[in-house]
Amino acid sequence: MKLLLRTFAAAFMFVGILAGCLAILLLVVLMVRFPPLLIVVVLACWILCRLQAVPRPSTALAKPHTESPQ
Repeated sequence: MKLLLRTFAAAFMFVGILAGCLAILLLVVLMVRFPPLLIVVVLACWILCRLQAVPRPSTALAKPHTESPQ
């Protein structure tokens, strides 16, 4: 039973990797055929890099909020 489950998991992973590679290959073919798609993909990657570079305030270093006595 364990061998069957392991074989099924390996086949499922193989099919997933194959589908991912096929999707990337089709995207490359489409980008070569339609240059505006290439521009859109490059622009999306540039925007993602810019958003990841924005420093965010850390919640771990923030001081706990205490109410002042009235």
